[in-house]
Amino acid sequence: MRRYEKKVYNFAYRLCGNYDEANDIASESFVRVYNAISNFRGDSAFITWLFRIVNNVYLDEKKRKRNHPTQSLEEYIQLEESSVNIQVEDMSPTPSQLAERKMESELIQSAINKLPDYQRLMIILYHFEERSYEEIAEIMGLPLGTVKSRLNRARLALKDILAPIKEHFTS
Repeated sequence: MRRYEKKVYNFAYRLCGNYDEANDIASESFVRVYNAISNFRGDSAFITWLFRIVNNVYLDEKKRKRNHPTQSLEEYIQLEESSVNIQVEDMSPTPSQLAERKMESELIQSAINKLPDYQRLMIILYHFEERSYEEIAEIMGLPLGTVKSRLNRARLALKDILAPIKEHFTS
């Protein structure tokens, strides 16, 4: 860790541009390295493997932040004679929006359950598990073109099932 800590921190800082985030990324990277060191096969240089882990930690953090945006409660607006705290609007959904989302989710799940097994698996792997076409092809033991066409047919079948109840959806 001591041998690579500066390189890892500098790389993390170049990725995110923030001192505190770079520290967090570097720390998490070393935790992942510690947990996965037995998986290092030596096919590439250790530093290459390490930087790949740092990059993955950065991308995971970026995805997490995009899915859960935050705003500092310590921010101020500077006026000519004084400063005023920024008012933070509550962006969380209302109870009626939550109930609507739950109903929509249940309707979609019910429609997915009506699909044949192979179509349901395609929809779940791609849209819920966020697997790539290549990963789905490998999981299902199918050619890439077959995965693409079956996923398209599964989407069309799902659309047909949902068509009669489309008025229940807000968007």
